[in-house]
Amino acid sequence: MYELAILARGGVLLTVWAVAAGWPPGRLTGRLRRDGWQRICRGAWAAPGKEVDWRVRATALQLLRPEWVCSHGTAARLHRIERLGAQDRADRLEFTASSRSTAGEGAGVRVHGTRFLTAGDGSIRRGLRTTTPARTVGDLIRTAGSREEAVVVADSALAHRAVEGVRREALVGYEELTAELSAPRRGAPRARSWLRLAEPASGSPAETVARLRMGDAGLFPESQPSLRTAVGPLLRPDFLFRAQGLAVEVEGYAFHGTRRAHERDVARYNALQSCPEIRRVLRFTAGEVFRHPDRMTATIRAALAL
Repeated sequence: MYELAILARGGVLLTVWAVAAGWPPGRLTGRLRRDGWQRICRGAWAAPGKEVDWRVRATALQLLRPEWVCSHGTAARLHRIERLGAQDRADRLEFTASSRSTAGEGAGVRVHGTRFLTAGDGSIRRGLRTTTPARTVGDLIRTAGSREEAVVVADSALAHRAVEGVRREALVGYEELTAELSAPRRGAPRARSWLRLAEPASGSPAETVARLRMGDAGLFPESQPSLRTAVGPLLRPDFLFRAQGLAVEVEGYAFHGTRRAHERDVARYNALQSCPEIRRVLRFTAGEVFRHPDRMTATIRAALAL
């Protein structure tokens, strides 16, 4: 019999591998528990001391079910595509299979069945088989529960952006998403109408929602325009009402808790006010954008009236 650690792949061991290597099924579970292996799901174990996070769980499930491809929210995490409410669904794993195969589904696991999954829809990302960025965004927009959810996903994938501390390039082009959503699938007509609201210049989910809410109120600023500061460097405010000289900044989720971050924030604010186009700057937190959008738009409207 081989040592169990030798049989594991990336710290994940399937019981079928151990049995095939000569371990008696009746003794295997007891040995695994005594040695500190951690049960991931039925038929899969994580090596002692290994953190069993969502990627380890997804790896185990793909080893057990090779036909499952990470999709929807799980694919979004792999590609670093932001979503509204992602933290509330962080533990849920989502897969897609060409034929709906639910064996292995359990708490926190959903398998989407489809007749439209092709080889061109798949890629490898961070060691897992997953849908491509275009297919992932298409799936999420077609199944989105709101306009805001859909446009946040589209903006994130279209943008050059830092996500989870990692700066990445744009994942898709607008033409790719247009082609993805042209197929006659459920939710496609609504998804196409939402895609037209996307803005690749958007810098965060909070900015996306702020732009949509301003549009609802009849306010249509420029997004991320390039402005020259008094000392020369370029700055891009989140929004600019150029005729009135009003800049609007939306603070993202990140907490500026260090002295250096606070200093950068103050320096940016001062530099922004030195731009010849700027006469006033309004700043809103992400919480204000999400919870009190009417208050935000009323404040902007009052500032524009001045």
